[in-house]
Parts: sequence; C-alpha cells; structure tokens
Amino acid sequence: MPFEFTPLEISDIILIEPTVFPDNRGFFMETYKRSDFEKAGITGEFIQDNHSKSVKGVLRGLHYQLPPQAQAKLVRCIDGEIFDVAVDIRKGSPTFGKWTGACLSSDNRKMMYIPEGFAHGFIVLSDTAEIVYKVKGGEYSPRCERGIIWNDPAVGISWQADDVIVSDKDMSLPLLKDAEIF
Repeated sequence: MPFEFTPLEISDIILIEPTVFPDNRGFFMETYKRSDFEKAGITGEFIQDNHSKSVKGVLRGLHYQLPPQAQAKLVRCIDGEIFDVAVDIRKGSPTFGKWTGACLSSDNRKMMYIPEGFAHGFIVLSDTAEIVYKVKGGEYSPRCERGIIWNDPAVGISWQADDVIVSDKDMSLPLLKDAEIF
C-alpha cells in the first residue's frame, strides 16, 4: 500500500503518509488512491479541490460547514510548513471540544484527513506556505459556513506561534459554547 494511515489522538482524524519514490530526477508519489483510502475507512467521493497561499504567521480558521453542506477535507502542504488543527464539534461525542494537530510540510509530505463534524484551521510556520485540500460532502456554501474563534480558551489550542495574522472575519467568530454546531 503506498500510504500509511495513522489515527491521531482523536481517532477520526487520520494522518496520512504517502510512499515517496525519489531518484536523481526528483520524486514521484500518489496523493490519493480511492481503493487504498476506502480500505482505511475513508469513503465517499471528493467533489472540490481548494488551494491557498499564505505568509508566515497567518492563521486561518477554525472553519466548518453545517449540513446539508458539511465537508470532510484531505489537507496537504505542497510548499512550506503549517501546523494543521481539527476540533471536534460533534455534540455528544466523547472528544467534543478537544483538538488534535500535526505539522504538514512539503518536506514530510504528510496529509491530514478531517471528517465532517470538525472545525479546521492552520497556521503557517514557514516564510510562505501553499495548501491544497480535497473536499467531500458538500460544496462550499456561504449560507452553511460557520466557525469558532481560533483562541477559544475552552478549546486551548497550542498554535506553536506567538504572533499570528488573523482576518477580521475569523476574529469575529464565536466561542465554541456560542457556535452553531453539529
């Protein structure tokens, strides 16, 4: 199998390490293969791809969409390094309000799978970073778009950076206790 699937502290969040085949020309790797992902329990059709570029210290998140446009994401960093985070926002879940995260970079080539029911965010640790992610479930919908504030003390994310750059939109997001969630 060209992928290693490792559940993180919240077992629904999966860190994925592809097999890389380097040679004197560079490298080759598969970034997604439906049959392998299905064997690991990641099923369904990815319907949208997104790409963003940010500078050091930019923190994007914590974002999610409500049903019927809820989304799962397969995130990878193709240039630079980010700290990628998922927060469980599923009412009644034993890990509700807990977070987990991992460093994703163009050097380690790891990916993170975040299913529906989780808020997602990341901070850029390198000078710049480019992130691409596949989405399944619903397409982007402004009417279903929601979020929670990145520095909610009840969630307590350790962002691995002191200075952050956050958009006005993300600064106005509610605390988890006040958010419309799953």
